[in-house]
Amino acid sequence: MLCQNCGKNEATTHIKRIVDGESAELHLCSSCAQHLGYSVLFSGFGSNIGGLLSRFFPEAVLPSAAEESERCPGCGASFDEIVRTGMMGCAECYDVFYDRLKPSLSRIHGRATHIGKTGTSVDDRTERRAEIRALEADLKTAVAAEEFEQAAVLRDRLRDLKGETT
Repeated sequence: MLCQNCGKNEATTHIKRIVDGESAELHLCSSCAQHLGYSVLFSGFGSNIGGLLSRFFPEAVLPSAAEESERCPGCGASFDEIVRTGMMGCAECYDVFYDRLKPSLSRIHGRATHIGKTGTSVDDRTERRAEIRALEADLKTAVAAEEFEQAAVLRDRLRDLKGETT
């Protein structure tokens, strides 16, 4: 997309204004954005990320020389760089710096391990297994009590759940 001001350069600054419920978009190249005064809007925006993260990673403020020299073998990032930028260099950083990340991850997310979501098929299989175990226990009890009619009903239900045929 070309700059809407000069029409020559590629637009790198995209501004959306909403005034009285109506939105207007402006796409500018970096020089036009600077000339029109839009470059100062975001100055210093990312410069205080380290200060923000130092609240979550207080133990990283004064790392020891050994800790500072430790770097991720995957990307070469140090723990200090991760705290300063607020970004992991790669997935391996989680393993390398786990001990120092764990307290902060627990504070931020409530736990340090990812639980994730389970699909409905997993829930269905779990419920089916639990029902099978309960029916097998009931079947054993019915046979022990010599309630053979009830045992036959339970046996048939178990076969249906397990997908067996007679």
